[in-house]
Amino acid sequence: MEEGNVMRLSPLRPGGGGSYKSPSSSGKSTPRGSPSFRRLNSGRSPRREGRGVGVISSHCFRSNRVVLWLLLITLWAYAGFYFQSKWAHGDNKEDLFSGGYGGESIREISEKNRRDLIANVSSSAANMNESSLKNLDVVLAKNGNGVSLNKSNPLKKLSKRSRRSSRRKNRGRSKAVIMEDVESEVEVQEEEIPKQNTTYGLLVGPFGSIEDTILGWSPEKRSGTCDRKGAFARLVWSRKFVLIFHELSMTGAPLAMLELATEFLSCGATIRVIVLNKKGGLMSELSRRKIKVLEDKSDLSFKTAMKADLIIAGSAVCSSWIEKYLSRTVLGSSQIIWWIMENRREYFNRSKLVLNRVKKLIFISESQSKQWLSWCEEENIQLKSEPNLVPLCVNDELAFVAGISCSLNTPSFTTETMLEKRHSLRIAVREEMGLKDDDMLVLSLSSINPGKGQFLLLESLRLMNDSGVKDSTLIDHDYYSRALLQNRNNVTQSSKQEKGVKLLFGSVGSKSNKVSYVKTLLGYLSTHSNLSKSVLWTPATTRVASLYAAADVYVMNSQGLGETFGRVTIEAMAFGLPVLGTDSGGTKEIVEQNITGLLHPLGRPGARVLAKNLQFLLENPSTRQEMGIKGREKVKKMYLKKHMFHKFGEVLYRCMRIK
Repeated sequence: MEEGNVMRLSPLRPGGGGSYKSPSSSGKSTPRGSPSFRRLNSGRSPRREGRGVGVISSHCFRSNRVVLWLLLITLWAYAGFYFQSKWAHGDNKEDLFSGGYGGESIREISEKNRRDLIANVSSSAANMNESSLKNLDVVLAKNGNGVSLNKSNPLKKLSKRSRRSSRRKNRGRSKAVIMEDVESEVEVQEEEIPKQNTTYGLLVGPFGSIEDTILGWSPEKRSGTCDRKGAFARLVWSRKFVLIFHELSMTGAPLAMLELATEFLSCGATIRVIVLNKKGGLMSELSRRKIKVLEDKSDLSFKTAMKADLIIAGSAVCSSWIEKYLSRTVLGSSQIIWWIMENRREYFNRSKLVLNRVKKLIFISESQSKQWLSWCEEENIQLKSEPNLVPLCVNDELAFVAGISCSLNTPSFTTETMLEKRHSLRIAVREEMGLKDDDMLVLSLSSINPGKGQFLLLESLRLMNDSGVKDSTLIDHDYYSRALLQNRNNVTQSSKQEKGVKLLFGSVGSKSNKVSYVKTLLGYLSTHSNLSKSVLWTPATTRVASLYAAADVYVMNSQGLGETFGRVTIEAMAFGLPVLGTDSGGTKEIVEQNITGLLHPLGRPGARVLAKNLQFLLENPSTRQEMGIKGREKVKKMYLKKHMFHKFGEVLYRCMRIK
């Protein structure tokens, strides 16, 4: 019993009978950390040798797992930033992320509107309020854009019997609603006139292939004309712009916006385009120039516009989009520049509600600016700021072919070389048209509608052919009229027969043409067979350098308030053509009487004066050349690309939001 209470000493304790003495010479005990130290007769179980290997492998496994998690986190972060970036820039073609205003996806919006549509169809006419019609319109628009509805989605569905009865009860009502919304969304297309010689008599061109062969250069190959060291490029570089096109026809406003977008893009800006009406032939040109067009003009366009530094609307027709956008955001008014290019009261009436809600208005001529400000005063509209004046310009492609120095000139394509090539182009195109050397080709390029005055121009030509221009119509104090009178007394009958006037109308097939008006012109020509032999037609095209090169005179016969500016007027002047224009609108600001051309009154009285001016220029080729030279010099001083973008840059500098 007593032996059980005896404390047994460890053999490792010093001083005990079983003490262990170090064999070292110093006589001191070996430290515990020494390799020679061993525990003898220890009560603990000895440490296994394999345990250290397990610890090491455990640490490796843990570290590898950490690395794996870091890789996964990195990949998730990268994917998140990638999709967020794509979403922020509007690349939402596949419903990968939010596609509508307010954070809902396109599919969610479609399903939601589908439910609203079913509810609206099954409800009574009294419940067909404005919001339900909007939802229906959205569904129709989505279906038109190719966004399919997921029929298999497990939503709350009506039974077959209820759906069948609902369709029977509301078939007529829903069809009427759908037709009404389709007509409001889709513009009714007018009947097109076939582009054939049997229809127009003589249809010539376009001459793009001849241009490429003779000039040895094509605008298709150019990569941009931006002066990267210029002030405009430094201002817009890395900025985001949204441009609004009201349509894609080959007319003044869409072409001006196309070139503005091209310049922005070549100067390093990010461009997105909203097209309100896709009729016209410029969609392929936008694609060629790599200008991105948004797929819709509602939610996606609003979301993209909110992220832009500036929104530039290119027509008074854009008022409907602007009004909808301003209802979505309070910051919209500080983002929008409105470049208005129309000058008729009907355009003012449709845009007057939002004129004072945009950042800045821009007009393209002095007469247009005064007219719109006068209308604003009548309606008591106070604009946010004073409007700016930015006239249009001759683009570099046309200036290059005309032989005017521009950014496209190279050592192998100098201005002297291009003047020689332009002369060769003139000869080739006139030969293709069947013109004689003494024929005076009169050019009129514009959409064919009553406002452009083509019918009155035909009457002027008929007066010339029928000898309807009498000496009594001449004004004695007019220098050119006196010269015309003197010339007529000296001109022999044989020389009259050698010379002739050929009139070339442009833009056949343009979406801006009025079909009924075109038929009126063709009917008028059919009743005057002699006149029809003097009229040629050419299709709508952006390749117009060959037409200007072949022509001798340009006619701008816009009626009403006149042409807002007349971009074709300065293009013709760049090619050395005298201009015969109406004494109104922007034309009288460009054409200087008896210097760069001749002006005539509006309406039917102006037709006789125009006939007189045509006759004078026919019989005085030296005067044509003199006026053309002076007009060309005016374009060099005032209407080149550098002039327009200098003024436009000043407007951007004042309106741009500084980050």
